[in-house]
Amino acid sequence: QMQLAESGGGLVQAGGSLKLACVVSGRQTFSAWAWGWFRQAPGKEREFVADINWSGRYTHYRESVKGRFTISKDNAKNTVYLQMNNLVPEDTAVYYCNEVKFSMDKPADIPPGGWGQGTQVTVSS
Repeated sequence: QMQLAESGGGLVQAGGSLKLACVVSGRQTFSAWAWGWFRQAPGKEREFVADINWSGRYTHYRESVKGRFTISKDNAKNTVYLQMNNLVPEDTAVYYCNEVKFSMDKPADIPPGGWGQGTQVTVSS
């Protein structure tokens, strides 16, 4: 059974940076799959942040993070990363990673389940 372990969150001032990591275990073919980052703020629904296809060549980002966030994957470490720069208070949320079905035409849909515990990101103004 696949397990997801997110880490790297924390409290940061606006304008700061964080790099999130998601270690995937129980997935023998990590390199063959697409992965995504999602977030959920208090009182709001979970939303798409970024995704990356199996090769790492193609990505999507939600509009509000374009130019600030970068998703990447390290197949040797079974790890997906999210580099977040120039953070703003609106980025405050619990961040989750998950396996996704990548489409060239649009960002990935939010997976129905299989979530890890997430990592809290708090940006102060």
